Amino acid sequence: MRVISVNVGLPRPVRGKDGLVMTGIFKEPVAGRIRMRRLNLAGDGQADLSVHGGPDKAVYAYPSEHYPFWRNELPGQPLDWAAFGENLTTEGWWEDEVHVGDRFRIGTAEVVVTQPRMPCFKLALRFGRDDIVARFLESGRPGFYFRVFQEGEVEAGDPMERISEDPHRVSVVDLVRLYLDKRGTMDRGLRERATQVEALPEAWRDHFRRRLG
Repeated sequence: MRVISVNVGLPRPVRGKDGLVMTGIFKEPVAGRIRMRRLNLAGDGQADLSVHGGPDKAVYAYPSEHYPFWRNELPGQPLDWAAFGENLTTEGWWEDEVHVGDRFRIGTAEVVVTQPRMPCFKLALRFGRDDIVARFLESGRPGFYFRVFQEGEVEAGDPMERISEDPHRVSVVDLVRLYLDKRGTMDRGLRERATQVEALPEAWRDHFRRRLG
């Protein structure tokens, strides 16, 4: 259970359907120890801070185990580490066993899981195909965001150690399924537990409270 690639990138213009769009989704693996700061990794940045970045989305992790699935789904598409815009390509932790509120130690930093990634149109820009946003969301392979609890340094090869689990045990996959459950057919108790997870941003908790009525 470790980090196998640390990836950063600064916002750059990309041509979309309506002209140039600034995006930080294009990242590249970097060597050596990188400072993990409260809002991002050193050398990394987000373009639209109204929807990206901030303390609750400071660092994005994506399991390397999902890459074979996407290589099968997207034949001919180059899929090197960081293809999904992740800061940390990880090994050994899947979204169904990682809970929002879990705390991890990576290198000398400590982080807390806050939410799954909900893709926007910039993922479509990255891959040059409009269907990738829906396919990514429906795949059950969203990756997860971290809040930086303690700043430190990280590098490829660092162990990724879970040092505490959130008591409500709401996994990253649970949250995506709850979000997609428009008819409210999923376990009401799970939805109630989600509203009690302190690490989950208030906007998510409000969303689930409204679903509960």
